[in-house]
Amino acid sequence: QWATIRIEKGVKKPQPEMLKTPAANGIIERDRTPMEKEIAHLHQADFEFSDIFYFCRKGFEAIVEDEVTQRFSSEELVSWNLLTRTNVNFHYVSLRLTVVWVVGVVVRYCFLLPLRITLAAIGISSMIVGTTMVGQLPNSSVKNYLSEVVHLTCSRILVRALSGTIRYHNKENKPQKGGICVANHTSPIDAIILTNDGCYAMVHGGLMGVIQRATVKACPHVWFERSEIKDRHLVTKRLREHVVDKSKLPILIFPEGTCINNTSVMMFKKGSFEIGGTIYPVAIKYDPQFGDAFWNSSKYNIVSYLLRIMTSWAIVCNVWYMPPMVREEGEDAVQFANRVRSAIARQGGLTELPWDGGLKRAKVKDTFKEEQQKNYSKMLVRNGSIG
Repeated sequence: QWATIRIEKGVKKPQPEMLKTPAANGIIERDRTPMEKEIAHLHQADFEFSDIFYFCRKGFEAIVEDEVTQRFSSEELVSWNLLTRTNVNFHYVSLRLTVVWVVGVVVRYCFLLPLRITLAAIGISSMIVGTTMVGQLPNSSVKNYLSEVVHLTCSRILVRALSGTIRYHNKENKPQKGGICVANHTSPIDAIILTNDGCYAMVHGGLMGVIQRATVKACPHVWFERSEIKDRHLVTKRLREHVVDKSKLPILIFPEGTCINNTSVMMFKKGSFEIGGTIYPVAIKYDPQFGDAFWNSSKYNIVSYLLRIMTSWAIVCNVWYMPPMVREEGEDAVQFANRVRSAIARQGGLTELPWDGGLKRAKVKDTFKEEQQKNYSKMLVRNGSIG
């Protein structure tokens, strides 16, 4: 807060109120009226050429600032946290603030970074060695116990390597064996944040090689090749077989399929909700004042990302375990997924968006465009605009 006050005092020209308001993340003011009401208000009789202005306006809004792509960039801060990234009010830095920032750089890079790298190396090597040794034991309750000890211990070392400060709420709702834990996804460290407080079976896609081969020896995980990911039936079958066995650890899944910037929850893929069994929703919300946990994989590779978070002040977040949810009678997988997503968004104070996180790298599908065109034509017919 002191840094922010210093910044604002150094600004010679007053800033627009829109930019000073924390809730104002956009540069344009949108009309949130649904398309049905907007079209009904435009005309009551025949189609008029002016009706297309509604779509032109929506198109211009999307070009200037759409609500999807901004979710794939770091959220703006209310005040500067003395890291490289800052907010739109940062136009001037006083000499005193510059000195404080330089001292912070020395502390973060010369003291915290080497210590964190050392802890991370200890945690990773301990996990590989520990799980490999436990994996040599015959299947028994002793093996399961030792496996949990190794996973919890190593995860907690890795959290210390990030200077993690985590508050877990409502622990009575923690995921149980034979269930599926679903959570919103901000960062690759989401898994470490959760395994710091409990053990989970991961859904592996063959990315981390040595670590995955070691951990799978100690406890059962779900494996599939990247080439098989398109075969949803095969992956679903393996997940269903895991869930049926009530002695196995709960599966940890991030249904969004990509990292979102800690402000929103996007569409949940329905595959996780077709399996059956109990769903244990978990909401994760990071505090960006101490470090930006969001991974923009389109801009930074994993090494650059890890360097950014390990040179932050700390990783601070809240985790809410929510009451278990089951699929209701007559509810399909998509409706169930949307209901779980809404619950997570409300608990975490996140914005709920219906868009597919795959838009981070792909274009809108033609089928979605055609669906909007059909909706518009139906409204015209319903309003009597077409004879």
